Amino acid sequence: MFYEIIKPRVGETDALGHINNTVIPQWFEGGRNPIFRLFSPEFNLNLSQWGLTLAKSTIEFHLPLLFDYDVEIKTYISRIGTSSLDVYQEAWQNGVKHVSGTAVMVHFDFITRESRPISNSFKQKLHMHFSSSISETYY
Repeated sequence: MFYEIIKPRVGETDALGHINNTVIPQWFEGGRNPIFRLFSPEFNLNLSQWGLTLAKSTIEFHLPLLFDYDVEIKTYISRIGTSSLDVYQEAWQNGVKHVSGTAVMVHFDFITRESRPISNSFKQKLHMHFSSSISETYY
């Protein structure tokens, strides 16, 4: 699991004082940075070295996140396939899960524009962050 603390900013709130729903995908993308680094150790935007692309993203809002409290972003690998993986993420506030989501990432060659198999060595690295017991508790 990867773990990150977010300190909400005023500009990330909506008129009701909640964290705006458009902010969560950005926070979740930031929470995937350690996974990007596994595939691109140099972590640059050189397309010959960048190894992942987003194929699908889903987000479920269970409770509103509020401005006044830190948000914990938890990131897990929940599935490893031949050329893709599922990244499951949660946003917690005050010990309660408020948002969850899954991103399907494809190991991709941007030069040839084709997916590539994930090597066994990368699968071993990913398994270190694998969780088959993702929490389903919302409240």
